[in-house]
Amino acid sequence: MRHNLVTISRRLLGTQSLGKQTKAEPVTGDPRCSFYHQDVEIIRASGDQLREKPTDYNTLPFGHVFSDHFVNVDWSLDKGWTRPKIEPLRELSIHPAAKVLHYAAELFEGLKAYRGVDGKIRIFRPELNMARMRRTAVRASLPDFDSQELIKLIVEMLRVDKDWVPNSETASYYIRPTMIGTDPTLGVGASSEAKLFVIGGPVGPYYATGFKPVSLLADSRYIRAFPGGVGAFKMGCNYAPTIAISNNAARDQNCQQIMWLYGEDEQITEAGTMNIFALWKNKEGDLELVTPPLDSGLILPGVTRQSLLDLARLWNECKVSERPFTMRDVTDALKEGRLLQLFGAGTAAVVSPIGEIVHQQNGQFVRMKIPTMDANPNLMQRLYQTIANIQYGREQMPGWTVEC
Repeated sequence: MRHNLVTISRRLLGTQSLGKQTKAEPVTGDPRCSFYHQDVEIIRASGDQLREKPTDYNTLPFGHVFSDHFVNVDWSLDKGWTRPKIEPLRELSIHPAAKVLHYAAELFEGLKAYRGVDGKIRIFRPELNMARMRRTAVRASLPDFDSQELIKLIVEMLRVDKDWVPNSETASYYIRPTMIGTDPTLGVGASSEAKLFVIGGPVGPYYATGFKPVSLLADSRYIRAFPGGVGAFKMGCNYAPTIAISNNAARDQNCQQIMWLYGEDEQITEAGTMNIFALWKNKEGDLELVTPPLDSGLILPGVTRQSLLDLARLWNECKVSERPFTMRDVTDALKEGRLLQLFGAGTAAVVSPIGEIVHQQNGQFVRMKIPTMDANPNLMQRLYQTIANIQYGREQMPGWTVEC
């Protein structure tokens, strides 16, 4: 490392919000404001409730295996939050008229815990996930809560299920907080009842055999989000409509995912379910790392996105910009030899190299090779390795991890 992360990270403390809408934490102790860790009831699994743990993390698929326990807490408009529970993982029972089933009154988050080289379990930047989750709850007309109290409950769940966190420097434990509207009434309106739960389980390494660049279909006939919509929020309704496009249109062109465009000028917004970054020499000749801005409402404010920006700004070795850029900008940079790297950023992969874009132009598909894997400097690889070092305890970045 060229910089001491312990020293330079202090500049980030107090500035780690995703956007400008972070609200003050409830501190009243009133259940109408939040649930509280001090009230948690822990019911431990036993007998047939205990699940078989995987033995090979290298081949473990994402989201197929879950640990023994989950966080479960309910809310109602009249009474507020109930006493939270950490209990054996089980199926949920909801009424067929529950609002989540009819009007997609739902949100979710995704974050990870890691067993470090020192044996300690760490969660990576959970306060950023909580800030985003609370903002999404407001947008989805679901109840608010205290971020720190949910983090404490997640930590408690990990203590109970600590043996499920892989003893591996490549595998991790994926955490999925979710909130759904459960009141059994038809009719479009705010939920008067809700359930918040947190499930989790071990996941294998995203790059079991090393970085593999992906191909993306860039087709402006398909859009992921629009101004005034909910593209900036972590809601299930953003994802279901994209699946058929990825499975059909993208695969028809031998692509793994979609590069989402917006507008007549084909602004680049996201790559599949990831934020997107470009490293290039800009037209002024400066080395620049650029990603689309959040102010349009088109972009999900990703935790990994923010972490990459924070690190690049701390290193101060290139210009770091949050601004719109278009397919024309990428095409021109590629033709002029200025484009160095294009990559996605997200919780699952940290970074995902983009090796090809298939661009739909007036019904014709033009294949563009991106030199991401051959670039010098290889900023993408360095960012990936630095974040992995922090997650697994090889490097220290105060304020970026919560120890369990």
